Amino acid sequence: SCRFLPTGAMAAATSCRRAALGGLVVGGGAAARWRRLLSDGCVLRLVPARGAAAEPGPCRTVTVDVGGRKMELSSGKLARFADGSAVVQLGDTAVMVTAVSKTKPSASQFMPLVVDYRQKAAAAGRIPTNYLRRELGSTDKEILTSRVIDRSIRPLFPVGYFYDTQILCNLLAVDGVNDPDVLAINGASAALALSDIPWNGPIGAVRVGLVDGETVINPTRKQMSSSALNLVVAGAPQSQVVMLEATAENILQQDFCHAIKVGVKHTQQIIQGIQQLVKERGVVKRTVQKLYVAPEEIVEYVKKLAFNKIYAVFTDSSHDKISRDEAINKIRLETEEQLKEKFPEAEPYEIVESFNVVSKDIFRNLVLNEYRRCDGRDLTSLRDIKCEVNMFKMLHGSALFQRGQTQVVLCTVTFDSIESSVKSDLISTAV
Repeated sequence: SCRFLPTGAMAAATSCRRAALGGLVVGGGAAARWRRLLSDGCVLRLVPARGAAAEPGPCRTVTVDVGGRKMELSSGKLARFADGSAVVQLGDTAVMVTAVSKTKPSASQFMPLVVDYRQKAAAAGRIPTNYLRRELGSTDKEILTSRVIDRSIRPLFPVGYFYDTQILCNLLAVDGVNDPDVLAINGASAALALSDIPWNGPIGAVRVGLVDGETVINPTRKQMSSSALNLVVAGAPQSQVVMLEATAENILQQDFCHAIKVGVKHTQQIIQGIQQLVKERGVVKRTVQKLYVAPEEIVEYVKKLAFNKIYAVFTDSSHDKISRDEAINKIRLETEEQLKEKFPEAEPYEIVESFNVVSKDIFRNLVLNEYRRCDGRDLTSLRDIKCEVNMFKMLHGSALFQRGQTQVVLCTVTFDSIESSVKSDLISTAV
């Protein structure tokens, strides 16, 4: 028999009767010759492509006791080509999260982070019941969960890290008892911590409920149905709070503060579990090609040129939103021209970011140190609220809501027959 050692991996697509060998796609007569060659008793041996692992790495698992129940974090078995991956399981609910980041910076002047959480009917052992019998676009639950994950991990990326980064969360299985959204946050934390992506984590996340006056960590769906509080806490090492999201009935402030403290305490156990995985894997973070931060020298020069001007605009309560923005932009253009003359070799982003750093610092200090806002209000005053109703007679209900200069252009209420009601997909309630 003969042996072939292609330089890359081989993939066969029988549906289109084509074969890909070592990165070369062949079809038609070439494919026929390959079939004849293989049918003559030749043995085809595949050699992994450069950079691929010939043998699966060890799968490492850590079990953490969170609120009296076992949460399992594992890595190394699935999605080994991602920069980082992790599977988090609580009960029979499991979520897989992968993290990938480019090594070359993007052209954007912000952190281009994409978080995509997906839950499919198959995770509940069902088939979609819509007309197409397949998964449709993102649901509200998926979008809101993606945002919660984003808010939990985004603040911990290095300042000026403008590299495209993608976090994908896939619901593998759901038992109908444990919600997967908190597991996805912990999975994103573990995937980033186990990758070589620069990130100042890990974090841990728990849901805190208040059932019969008692705080419950990661309550089941049945417990949540009678809970007066739905609080998600994301905490960093040393009991720091990274993100809070909550809905509640009328509860006491002291109960809410206690729930936060209890939640942060339990996040530390998850953080320790992730840190143990990182230590076992011996993770080394990559060296970043460049961080887009404002040079201190230029920042100090901006303060010298524009500090008093910016402060004067932010403390002038006669400005409205538009006039204030116009005044700041005028100062910005004047300052940038002077910076270009002073620092001719500076890159455009350095000049722009230097002005942004100074203006943000002035604005924050005005609120945190002087306890006033740029429109003259103190920290406890609300903007003027104006409401109008029944704006159009032909509509069943209409209203205009305005707070300060912010408007909800038109809110309407419409009544229709029972026959017009939405026939909901039962699968969405299962996952």
